Amino acid sequence: MSARLDPNLALANDAMRLLRQDVHLALDHLARAHAEPEEHLHKCRRRLKAVRALLRLVRPGDETFFKAENARYRDVAASLAGPREATALIETVDRLAEAHPHHAELYAGLRAVLVERRNAAMSDITAFASVIDAATATCRQGLLRVGALSLPADPNASAAIVARGVQTAIDRAKKALTKARSHGKEDDFHDLRKAVKVHAAQLDLLGKLWPGGDKARRKALDKLGGKLGDLNDLAVFGALLSKDAEAFKLAPEALRTIEKDLKREAKRLRKESLAGTAALFEHDWKRKIAKLTERLRLQFAAVSTTTLWAA
Repeated sequence: MSARLDPNLALANDAMRLLRQDVHLALDHLARAHAEPEEHLHKCRRRLKAVRALLRLVRPGDETFFKAENARYRDVAASLAGPREATALIETVDRLAEAHPHHAELYAGLRAVLVERRNAAMSDITAFASVIDAATATCRQGLLRVGALSLPADPNASAAIVARGVQTAIDRAKKALTKARSHGKEDDFHDLRKAVKVHAAQLDLLGKLWPGGDKARRKALDKLGGKLGDLNDLAVFGALLSKDAEAFKLAPEALRTIEKDLKREAKRLRKESLAGTAALFEHDWKRKIAKLTERLRLQFAAVSTTTLWAA
């Protein structure tokens, strides 16, 4: 189950609790990555995404802390991306082969090359260990910085911070949708994917505090995130083919066949992703954000009252 805001804690205490919890989980996966790198580096990067989603949720309350710590975990995640990207390329070829079974033999050859490249990249144990060690050291430094997060204790201010963090994530998704719809560039859809992922992670953090619960929305966000992820993988694979076609030993005709398949799949995913994003984000959010703000205010006020009675 995803970590959620604790209704019995003040925002500052809860945010620090969640940060420490997620960073400790990331460190645990880093420790296990020496033995099982592919699985645990992927899980570590997922934890770091949760950390960054939380940082964005409370960003309006401490911009300085956000900028420093978001950059920290962004850079750590980027340093660990290699193994996952290598596996994603193989999964992309598998999806292309499934979608175009009449080209199965062609994709089987590509898959073999990609598996060989991944295995070769992961065979350098010394270099691999140094990356994990550097990431571990950086995350430990981040743990020492958690206590520097400064958020107001006032219930109204706390509610406004979280609501604004949610609204900012929604606005980011809507802006990315507009750009993707207007320009349709790969970077636009990549930005859209990141915005959707942040919003989904923040809904998980809010849990029942989000008006209506919206289990259907969470399910739709997961589905949309998957489509945008597949689209991003296609773009990465296409770029690799263009940059390093000789390594795959493809005849010009075979390369053209793959490029056509890539374009066909990308066109389908773009269309489905734009429709899915519009359905989830293109409406007036004022009432929903107002309800969320009031729920948060009442919750933080109750925590504040309990604290005073305990004192």
